[in-house]
Amino acid sequence: MKKHQGFTIWFTGLPCCGKTTIANQVAVILKKRGFLVEQLDGDLIRQNFSSDLSFSKKDRDENISRATFLAKMLSRNNVVVLASFVSPYRKQRRRARKQINNFVEVYVRCPVKICMKRDVKGMYKKALEGKIQHFTGVDDPYEEPEHPELIVDTDIESVEESVGKVLQKIEEIGYLKE
Repeated sequence: MKKHQGFTIWFTGLPCCGKTTIANQVAVILKKRGFLVEQLDGDLIRQNFSSDLSFSKKDRDENISRATFLAKMLSRNNVVVLASFVSPYRKQRRRARKQINNFVEVYVRCPVKICMKRDVKGMYKKALEGKIQHFTGVDDPYEEPEHPELIVDTDIESVEESVGKVLQKIEEIGYLKE
């Protein structure tokens, strides 16, 4: 592995918008370039680190606080962190930005109707039927980022185009120094 500065790319957006898909591809490319990369994914963190939490606003805030702590620890130790979380509230994301040095917010924008079509787990359907409460994009709000470093539009861009935009942005910022 090459010596490099750690940083965190925080992918935020509605469920099923493409956060993890983009992060997975960015990880592959950065690892091939010799970067030490760790992915923090909402589903995996919930299963392994925050299984005691519900989806209430209080518990969502706690989940993002835990993820922020992990990203902060990893990135300060020269790891590139790719964090993929709905993180629906601006206040959570502002707190993460303040706590994590070298923070890049990527808004993965996609209309909720497209996200519903991509939903292989059927979560939106269950939320619309009332079987899931506090589901972002259905009965809980998603507060769009006000000043993200980058917006990718996954309803009109290919995965490759979105990945290319992410890599270009972190290169412009100076994090991909060879």
